[in-house]
Amino acid sequence: PAEQYAAHVASCSRQLSSLRILVDCANGAAYKTAPMIFSRLGCKADFIACTPDGVNINTGCGSTHLKLLSEGVVKGGYDLGVAFDGDADRCLMIDENGCEIDGDRIVGALAAYMQDEGKLHGGAVVTVMSNLGLHEFLKSRNIDCHVSAVGDRYVLEEMLSSGCNLGGEQSGHVIMTDYCTTGDGEMTAVQTLSMIEATGMKASSLREVISFFPQVTVNVEVRNDIKKTIGASDEVKAIAEEIRGMFGDSGRILIRPSGTEAKVRVMVEGKDPELVNAMAHKAADVIRSLAQKA
Repeated sequence: PAEQYAAHVASCSRQLSSLRILVDCANGAAYKTAPMIFSRLGCKADFIACTPDGVNINTGCGSTHLKLLSEGVVKGGYDLGVAFDGDADRCLMIDENGCEIDGDRIVGALAAYMQDEGKLHGGAVVTVMSNLGLHEFLKSRNIDCHVSAVGDRYVLEEMLSSGCNLGGEQSGHVIMTDYCTTGDGEMTAVQTLSMIEATGMKASSLREVISFFPQVTVNVEVRNDIKKTIGASDEVKAIAEEIRGMFGDSGRILIRPSGTEAKVRVMVEGKDPELVNAMAHKAADVIRSLAQKA
C-alpha cells in the first residue's frame, strides 16, 4: 500500500530534479512514504525527524515546530524546506531564507498558478481564520473566494457546494479534489514543488506575492461548560462591535471557542500591528474577566 500511495502521489507531479530540499517527516506517517515519493521525482532531498520510535512523533519537529527545519534549510543552503505533521495531512514550508510559508500562502500561490494554467475551477475555499491579505490577493486576481468554518471537513463541504477544486487552511491542510478528497500533506508538497519547478520561482516569492495583514490570536482559558456561550454576552458583543467600528473594512475580530480545549480564541486582524495587538488583548481581558466571575 505504501508503494502504491507513493506511486500515485508522484504520478501527479512533474519531475523535480532542479530542486534541493530538506524534508521534516515529524517522526510520523511520512517517514517511509516521503523518501519514496521524492526519489521517484528525482528530487535532491534530505530528511530529518525520520526515525519514529513510537513516542517522538511531533516532538520538537514537524509542521508544529518549524525551528529545526528553518535552521537546517539556512545552514544547508537548501532551496526550501517541507514540513509534515505526524499523520502527514498537513504541509507547511520554509523558504531559502528560513521563513515560514503557511497554508494561506500555499493556497494563494496554487490558486494563481492553477488560474494561469486554466486548471482552477470555482475559485478557492478558505476559512474564517484565513488572513485578509489572502482575500485581497484572490480578489486582485478575480478569483472567487469562498469562506468556510475552520476544519478540513467544512472546507471540503464548501468546495463541493461551490464547485471549487482548491481549498485549505492556514495550518497547512490543503485539499485539491483533482487528486484527492482530503487534506494530504505529501500531495500538497509535490503540487507546490511542481509549481516552483515549472515557474523557476524562488520559495521566498511565495511569501512575497501576498501581503499579509498583522494578525494576533489570544487564547483565553474558559471552562468547557461556558466557552460556547460566553461570546453571546452583552460585554463581549460590545467590545467586538467597538473593534469592528474601529477597523471598518480594514480589519476584523473573530471570537470562537476551541473545539478541543477549554479556551476561547480571540483573533484580531488589521493593518496597524500595535492597534491589532492592543485590541486583541483588550477583548481577551473582557472574556477573561467574565470567565473568572462565572
